[in-house]
Amino acid sequence: MPVILAIESSCDETSVAICNNGKITANVIANQTIHENYGGVIPELASRVHQQNIVPVIQQALIDANVDKKELNAVAFTRGPGLLGSLLVGVSFAKSFALALDLPLVSVNHMHAHILAHFIDEPKPAFPFLCLTVSGGHTQIVLVKDYFDMEIVGETLDDAAGEAFDKTAKILNLPYPGGPLIDKYAKLGNPLVFKFPEPQIKDLNYSFSGLKTAILYFIRKQEVENPDFIPEHLNDICASVQYSIVHILLNKLKKAAKQYGIKEIAIAGGVSANTGLREALQKTAVESAWNVYIPAFEYCTDNAAMIAIAGYQKYLKGDFVEQDVAPMSRMNF
Repeated sequence: MPVILAIESSCDETSVAICNNGKITANVIANQTIHENYGGVIPELASRVHQQNIVPVIQQALIDANVDKKELNAVAFTRGPGLLGSLLVGVSFAKSFALALDLPLVSVNHMHAHILAHFIDEPKPAFPFLCLTVSGGHTQIVLVKDYFDMEIVGETLDDAAGEAFDKTAKILNLPYPGGPLIDKYAKLGNPLVFKFPEPQIKDLNYSFSGLKTAILYFIRKQEVENPDFIPEHLNDICASVQYSIVHILLNKLKKAAKQYGIKEIAIAGGVSANTGLREALQKTAVESAWNVYIPAFEYCTDNAAMIAIAGYQKYLKGDFVEQDVAPMSRMNF
């Protein structure tokens, strides 16, 4: 019955979780609000705040799980991909902590962990399944054959869907992080008021740079005619943008499901918390007779619970790393 402590520090959340025999018994997340002043994550500031947060977050996780550090069997951590300075804090602490307690180290790929978050709670998808992983930095359709046998069958060629949400929010003068605000205002608007072009990209790949540019030019043109266009039509703009992004995402996902003959469909990543995407996926599931799996909100954004569950599966395989392991800002899938 292994007890694993997991650390996630790939971007601007310092998170620590405890996994006890495959069950998450603690998942503590310390968010960083300092970046709101700059309209985006400042890497140097993020790494400094991680240094401030990591010890109290670990202490709180142990308290929440009612576990003493002497009861731990392994330390799992995010190796990458992510911001190198932020990763360095988590990796260095994991190595020191494991060395002091003579514990094995488990290295986890952040993107694998997002997908494996589906194995935290019931219901769990059956292999093989397709997972649409959508975040600020990634948009991928992944064919998941086993816990660590995964293949990217489609991905963005430029911007990620999460970036399209955030950049649109910036165009609309919404504070950072803007993606959740677009979701909030979209609920109050009509998604069919404004139409935006759908990129025609071959195979199962995505592109969002053209959509982002189209939204920018559209807003600029409307503001020339009416300087108050954004505040007067904010809800409808947000609803229309969200509808377009979700439509693009699901069209490729439907194509992938048909191509591979798979009915087990999952979503993961920060954008999987978007209510428009979740509702559209549920609707598509009924139309296409899919079994869909949507993670709880707390497991959508970056969190250590997903690192812990991935680390647990690696622990069972005896897949450990040595003390010379180093973080990687870019990491092969």
